[in-house]
Amino acid sequence: MAGFEKILGNEQIKKHFYDAIEQNKVSHGYILSGENGLGKMTFAKTFAQMLQCEGEGEKPCDVCHSCRQCESGNHPDIIYVTHEKSIIGVDDVREQINQDIVIKPYSSPYKIYIVDEAEKMSVQAQNALLKTIEEPPAYAILMLLSTDGENLLPTIRSRCITLKLCPVAEEQMEQYLKLQGIEEDRIPILMKLARGNIGKAWKMAESQSFHEMIDMIIKMLENVWKMDIIEMMNAIERLSKYKIEIYDCLDFMRLWFRDVLLFKATSDMNLLIFKNNYKSIYEIASKCSYEKLENILQAIDKAERRLNANVNFEQTLELMLFAFHS
Repeated sequence: MAGFEKILGNEQIKKHFYDAIEQNKVSHGYILSGENGLGKMTFAKTFAQMLQCEGEGEKPCDVCHSCRQCESGNHPDIIYVTHEKSIIGVDDVREQINQDIVIKPYSSPYKIYIVDEAEKMSVQAQNALLKTIEEPPAYAILMLLSTDGENLLPTIRSRCITLKLCPVAEEQMEQYLKLQGIEEDRIPILMKLARGNIGKAWKMAESQSFHEMIDMIIKMLENVWKMDIIEMMNAIERLSKYKIEIYDCLDFMRLWFRDVLLFKATSDMNLLIFKNNYKSIYEIASKCSYEKLENILQAIDKAERRLNANVNFEQTLELMLFAFHS
């Protein structure tokens, strides 16, 4: 399907948009729902470009004046609703949508409004948008992108078509990462951490900081049993560099101990994610009882709960690493 080749997965959503254009049954309101990184904005931009394309045959043609404007982000009839605060307020909706939508398209058949992070709309903002969704001009299309469409008012949801993006299948993600030249031993780790989120996988893959974090954590986990108090405190200090990515760090530790637990139960290294670290996995599995490994995994879960509750960062990591060591 022209236009959607760059998006992995979610074939049912591609088909929906394609059929809507082919059958001239484009809705005035869409909610694209799904976690960040699954391609909500790419879907919205591509669909908008297909609708506004001036070329003949398959759309978008990528060469007409409208397509070039779309690619540069300067199409006068595709409006990206912006906001400067932590919420999208009623004034943002009134000024950027309600007052603008009455003006006919500048040069295209449609006037398309793309609202990213739509879940940040206040109740007042959603109510201000409601009348526009109820009685839109024939040329108007509203696309609301949200991490969770259920957070929008029922009255908004009932007047829009909701399309929920799903994680990408592991086979597709693996093939994509290989084509991007990612080191093969990193791919299983990226796939497990991203859980089908191709945007997250790619962001991690191209982040030097992320790869430094992986190497540092592996070294720490291989040696945590041998560390004295000073070495453990130094490890905590190094981990604090990755404070923004700490939840990825905790997920990574879960994967590591999942390998230890799996190897202890099966003695099959072919099942491991960290095959290159087989010797360390073997050593730790030999030292740890099943009860000890369960306690470690519980300590990681407890650390995540503490961080979510805004408990002191360094203290949380200290308690977790001491649980590994004890």
